[in-house]
Amino acid sequence: MNVDNGNNSLRVFDDFASHYQQFRVSERILLTGHSHQAWPDVAFDGQQQAWKDAAEWVDDKWGRAFEKADKVKAFFAERLGDSSGEHYTLASNTHDLLIRFLSSLDWKRGRKIITTDGEFHSMRRQLARLSEEGVEVVSVPVAPTSTLTERMRAEVTDDTVAIMMSAVMFKDAAIIPHLDIIADAANSRDIPLLVDTYHAINVIPFNLQNQKLDQAYIVGGGYKYCQFGEGNCFMRIPEHCRSRPIITGWYAEFGELEKTSDPTITQYPKGGARFQGSTYDTTSHYRAAAVIDFFSAQKLDVGLLRAKSQQQVGLLRDAFDALALDSRLISRADVPLEQIAGFLSLKTRDAQGIQQALMARGILTDQRDGYLRLGPAPYMTDRQLTDAIETLGEVVTALR
Repeated sequence: MNVDNGNNSLRVFDDFASHYQQFRVSERILLTGHSHQAWPDVAFDGQQQAWKDAAEWVDDKWGRAFEKADKVKAFFAERLGDSSGEHYTLASNTHDLLIRFLSSLDWKRGRKIITTDGEFHSMRRQLARLSEEGVEVVSVPVAPTSTLTERMRAEVTDDTVAIMMSAVMFKDAAIIPHLDIIADAANSRDIPLLVDTYHAINVIPFNLQNQKLDQAYIVGGGYKYCQFGEGNCFMRIPEHCRSRPIITGWYAEFGELEKTSDPTITQYPKGGARFQGSTYDTTSHYRAAAVIDFFSAQKLDVGLLRAKSQQQVGLLRDAFDALALDSRLISRADVPLEQIAGFLSLKTRDAQGIQQALMARGILTDQRDGYLRLGPAPYMTDRQLTDAIETLGEVVTALR
């Protein structure tokens, strides 16, 4: 049973692992929560329902499938403080959405994109490739995070076609403050701002209006903290968006089209549908819809999930500090707990070796670019977390 630390509301997570038996979360230590959280058992029911509906209704299944998609949109909207999912579009991954976004930019305005040097791989690689073709990609150093958005604002010029960044850094879980500063800079010059929320949604409170991001493009997905599995990414489009993405699927012909006087000009619908793609595997949305119902039944709102996450990340942090390991071998950033999102990131010279050693002992983690990432999840017990850190200490000590 988890230590409650005086917070009675966290008792909902006592024996929470019983809902995740097929992922065997009690039999192994899955510290992969920042990348791929286990799916609750009800997700399998949703996946089976997708097959049953296809078998029963064949091509008439799409009405039911679109209902599931609308439920997924509504969930993301609610988690971001929106009233509805009207301005959301879905895709199987964020890269697909980034491509549609990039294809909608006004390249006649200029060829400059402002980003950070800590972006997730899909954005980093795509922007790097664009830079090879003459796009000026300005990568502003993330550190120190306290001044990041001010330093990004200083790079904005009249030929800037887009600003693209993350709300939480995927390497070290740093929550980026003062997003309103870059939002104001983008809005004042009518520059599209895209913010990735993949490491924020459903693990930290994130309200678009409070962050002044109501006019921004927001991307994210459910593969991580939403426990939806693959194929559940979204982009939220500003309400009065009139962009005409060059990369456009035939699903963008659904809905109320904006009529043009020239029938040879491609028409786009209002709302998020203007960024739609094409035919997709419906299974992912059935699975997600089942998980959404599970979250609702368990009354797992973002406040409660954040409280549990902070308790777990704090436990990992304190246990790691107690090891007093050689900082030349492994260390963590000295930042307040409230500035950390959903995982503990440890900088080390041999992240891959440590990850493999832990895996050999039944502890699954993740590593990227010299960072060992420990991602707890609501179904993990405190004993699992402390056992993992104890084993980590043994592995690191053996490196000497």
